[in-house]
Amino acid sequence: MASAQQVLLPQAFSSLPALPDLSSSPSALYSMLAFTFAALLLLALTLWHCIIYPKVFSPLRHLPEPAGGSYLMGHFYHLIREPLGQPIREWINKIPHKGLIRYLDYFNTERIAVVGSKALADVLVHKADDFMKPPQFVRVIGNVIGVGLVLAEGEEHKLILTVEMHRKALLPAFSYRNIKDLFPAFWSKSQELTHSLAKHLEAVQDEHVDLDDWVSRATLDIIGLAAFGYNYQTISHPSGLLAENYRKILTPDRWTQLALFLNFVLPPWLRWLAPIRNTSDNARAFQEIKTICRQMIQRQRARLATSTASDLPIDRDILSVAIATGAFSDEDLVNQLMTFLAAGHETTAAAMKWSIYELCLNPPIQHRIREELWTRIPAHHLNYPNDQSEGPYKDFQAAHIDQCAYLQAFCSEILRVHPPVPFTARVATQDTSITGTFIPKGTTLVLSPWAVNRSVELWGADAHVFRPDRWLMPPNAGVTTSSGLQPEYSATRPRLERQKTMGPETPYAFLTFLHGPRSCIGQSFARAELACLIAAWVLAFETEFCCPEECGEPGLGGKTYAAGVEVVVGISARPGNLKVKVRSLGERL
Repeated sequence: MASAQQVLLPQAFSSLPALPDLSSSPSALYSMLAFTFAALLLLALTLWHCIIYPKVFSPLRHLPEPAGGSYLMGHFYHLIREPLGQPIREWINKIPHKGLIRYLDYFNTERIAVVGSKALADVLVHKADDFMKPPQFVRVIGNVIGVGLVLAEGEEHKLILTVEMHRKALLPAFSYRNIKDLFPAFWSKSQELTHSLAKHLEAVQDEHVDLDDWVSRATLDIIGLAAFGYNYQTISHPSGLLAENYRKILTPDRWTQLALFLNFVLPPWLRWLAPIRNTSDNARAFQEIKTICRQMIQRQRARLATSTASDLPIDRDILSVAIATGAFSDEDLVNQLMTFLAAGHETTAAAMKWSIYELCLNPPIQHRIREELWTRIPAHHLNYPNDQSEGPYKDFQAAHIDQCAYLQAFCSEILRVHPPVPFTARVATQDTSITGTFIPKGTTLVLSPWAVNRSVELWGADAHVFRPDRWLMPPNAGVTTSSGLQPEYSATRPRLERQKTMGPETPYAFLTFLHGPRSCIGQSFARAELACLIAAWVLAFETEFCCPEECGEPGLGGKTYAAGVEVVVGISARPGNLKVKVRSLGERL
């Protein structure tokens, strides 16, 4: 008697569709062979690009790299678990290297972290034309900040000349000679921030502050007034169109975040699966901001056209200077304004939030800055006047802030320890070399201010310690300014108390604004704005964490932060969950 298996199995297989008779159907045979060949070719290419080349044949395989990682996905899982730049911050001080560290991203895609001063000099200065920003980086970030000087690069000779011409045309607007004339605007808006916040806290009978909202509104107001000659009044009117649109762009929904991530990692032929332009309300917000920029340009062109020659020297805002050069079309100006608005206000807001974090963590620093400001800033500039009609701060001078040596040192230490932009990238446009190491065309390089700015090799054993005094120079140090006076403070070459074996000082130890022909053109603007904001804040408030008993200590290397603060990375890296309370100090007569 047949078993159940003997009866049921033949019946089951008999119900399956019959395979085609390949011998009688050549087209089916060819299709099958083509499919098999394509599958084998895809498998071979995958094995070559993901395993064989990076592990056996890559000319970069001999560079030092971190241990561990997945056999197929490299260090990708470690990279996505940490804030951008954090893994490199760990590796730079743990892995012996000569300026370059290799690590493997998704599907073992090679990345080279440039972490040594000589290597950075090659990439940023000596061979700057051999490297450009990755196209996917420009495309993704360009949908947020526009394609201005921050992103505009290219291999085409015509594009390179255009970018260089635009940068040269804007240099006078960002020169310190021009920036110092913007200090009254910086100080006026900084005072407006603290005055409005104090009134708000008094009205609601609460000491707790929503830093993200208040600080972002203040920096947007400053960039509008100082850079474009227009007062957005977002401090007093938080629901304005510009502020609302930037909230949408800078706080994207989950789908937009996923789309942005996929556009970084997917190959070009699959990026249609994550269309950035169709995500959420971001596209509409982006277009509305562009419309506002066009309106500002038209308004400013009309005003300048009717101004007399005697009026023109007082127009120190960046937009007026750019229009006066005649080097920009309206569309060029729109891109530049988009970049300055987004990158300018968001990065300074992040730096301000980190400043408040450090002020809470180090109360003696608050007191020291405040005492210095009381002795340096004239008394009539310390209070917010009731009558704003006559421009009460029009005689406020850059020297009032510049002569505050400890304040300037504090700002530089903030920008060193907490650079708003944790990392950026470059891709080799041709076969080249870095400090003698061959770099194939198409290799992606990662530049991480988060890592380099805390390198023990470059900054000494206390590289992770927040210590503004490292920027203060000893008396009679032999350094003089153009006026012949010896400064107390150096913004570019800190006095490092290091062992002799650490080697000479180098400007490449401070990577916040990069270096070379594509360094941040707005660094003088950002420093001045940040210094004024911090000065006004410290004069107005005593600030502390909401829960001092939960402060604890920051983790080794800054991997974790006090008071439950977490790093939130968008356009900039800012402290998330930063809960503070402030006590108004009142007016100082």
